[in-house]
Amino acid sequence: MSHPILTDTQAKMKKAVDYTLHEFSSIHTGKATPAMVEGVMVEAYGSMMRLKECAAISTPDPRLIQVQPWDASLVKAVEKAIQAANLGFNPIVDGKLVRIPLPDMSRERRQEFVKTAHKLAEDGRVHVRNVRRDVLEAVKKAKLPEDEAKRLEKDIQTVTDKSIKDIADHLAHKEKELLAV
Repeated sequence: MSHPILTDTQAKMKKAVDYTLHEFSSIHTGKATPAMVEGVMVEAYGSMMRLKECAAISTPDPRLIQVQPWDASLVKAVEKAIQAANLGFNPIVDGKLVRIPLPDMSRERRQEFVKTAHKLAEDGRVHVRNVRRDVLEAVKKAKLPEDEAKRLEKDIQTVTDKSIKDIADHLAHKEKELLAV
């Protein structure tokens, strides 16, 4: 029987792992993905919107991101926003499209991205450990029978270890992807 505290813990830790993986997807590996630019903030209609909310983002080939604003009048704003985001891209306006060719990455740039990935992974692990700490405190306050509390603590540690291993596995994969030439 799964305890409600354990179910809640699994959900919170899964969220932390998923968030870390989403952050990994924004690190550019030389292969174009829409996630690399979808969070860029664009000034549109007098307010700030995320790029994915005001344009279609596609990758017609591995070295190119293509952005097609739903309103053609936003093309210049999209170009400006991508430049301002300082992602190392140089957008090119092509009629109603904005094309973003990906530059070749130097060894140093790849190493910088590996460091960024390690930092994101550490942030994810810290978040998982914080969830564990908060849940263990809740278990102590719940005044459960001792054997049930011990079993729950053991199960929480198992979930924690699995979550941290997931982050480590994805970090290793991302690192391999970044350093592959």
